[in-house]
Amino acid sequence: MQDKKLYGTATVGTKGQIVIPASAREELGINTSDRLYVIGSPVKGVVMLLQESKLEEFIAQMNLHVETLKAFKKSK
Repeated sequence: MQDKKLYGTATVGTKGQIVIPASAREELGINTSDRLYVIGSPVKGVVMLLQESKLEEFIAQMNLHVETLKAFKKSK
């Protein structure tokens, strides 16, 4: 199963707003008034939107990676 998908494009309007393509909203379960965190890397020019409801899961995964790296570093 593929975990990444291109849903199309979004254009930034004059007020800095973007419209998320309908197919992405439907498939990802994004609804009106949902809060999305904007995460990015200015150096790499990357922008990511993270649903608030998924934030706890995201943090848990990041912590798991940190712990794995710490264990790897100790074993060296």
